[in-house]
Amino acid sequence: MRRLLASFFLIALAAVPVLAASHTPAPHAYSDSAIEQTIRAKLAKSKIGKDGFQVHVHNGVATWEGHTTVMQHKGAATRMAKSAGATSVVNNIHIDGGAKPGQPLRKASVTP
Repeated sequence: MRRLLASFFLIALAAVPVLAASHTPAPHAYSDSAIEQTIRAKLAKSKIGKDGFQVHVHNGVATWEGHTTVMQHKGAATRMAKSAGATSVVNNIHIDGGAKPGQPLRKASVTP
């Protein structure tokens, strides 16, 4: 009985490194150029593409640059990069108040 328990313990102990190694996540699943191409394709089809944002991907991190007058476009850019495979997003998009001083920020609207 002791031999059986000892054998079971040794087998379980040997399996721990194998199980631990299988749970380590990959740094990122797609190459930087593939992520950037996917983001650019999505951007071209999206309403936020008109804002002229710039995006660069390095080590799986997407960095956005640009300006918009629509608050929701900043969040949409972050979600777009994440859905394209970016591991994280640095969003440097600035929200401008508008052409006239004191003009309120625009919110996104849907036209029927």
